[in-house]
Amino acid sequence: MPNLTERTALVTGANSGLGKAIARALADEGWRVGLVVRDRARGESALADIRALTGHEDLHLFVADLADQSSIRELAGQILARFDRLHLLINNAATAYPARRLSPDGIECALAVNHLAPFLLTHLLLEQLKSSAPARIVNVGTRIDTAMDFTDLNWERRPYRMMQAYGQSKLGNLHFTFELARKLHESGVTVNCVFPGIFKSNLGGTDGAQGFFWALIKILLGWALPTPEQAARRILYVATAAELDGVSGKYFGDRRTLRAPAQARDPDVNQRLWEISETLIGAS
Repeated sequence: MPNLTERTALVTGANSGLGKAIARALADEGWRVGLVVRDRARGESALADIRALTGHEDLHLFVADLADQSSIRELAGQILARFDRLHLLINNAATAYPARRLSPDGIECALAVNHLAPFLLTHLLLEQLKSSAPARIVNVGTRIDTAMDFTDLNWERRPYRMMQAYGQSKLGNLHFTFELARKLHESGVTVNCVFPGIFKSNLGGTDGAQGFFWALIKILLGWALPTPEQAARRILYVATAAELDGVSGKYFGDRRTLRAPAQARDPDVNQRLWEISETLIGAS
């Protein structure tokens, strides 16, 4: 990785939970950190917290709605205007929805936020990452053994199920990771996916997904669940460990590789989703 004074990172979903913990840890190590948030007030509060806890001032707030592709494109323009280099991109933001909802682009929102947003943002920042190489991309994934239904990605023919939609959209992170690693071979930019484990999370809390069931789990098992700060260690290892220089196209758990679901191990399917994704972002 680059020298301490040169390191620039971008973390999405950085206003709370895992994203905030990652941003804080990077700031504590002296990185220049960009925090991508959806709500400005919550983002400014997180920024103030991190500054107070670390004493680090080189922190930058970016506000964007990751369900909206025009907002992502505006975000990328702001990042490129602010940062002349980018060594680390952590695609952490994710959410879940209790009912089917469409994005401003007419795409089911879990797919839009959890898969297409990192796909598009990475696409828009890729040349900056390449020019800053060595650089790393880390996609935060979910360990759900599922498969994407390519005949109904928009949930138009099936009854909508929150966890199934969430799981399928997050499987997209693995398809994306493996195909992007193939495309970036010998570019100086690596890309890996990390499962942070089960931890105390507000996943989907601002989108209505934290219902009675999740509240009950927190009450009964909250004491036993790792904190976001503990979960962040898995991400930070893949993002910064010297022994992972040049390692790409892997799926990590706690400092070890995991076996991906069968569909994501198929290179042809990875390429198929890539092509579909390009069409959905208007890049093909």
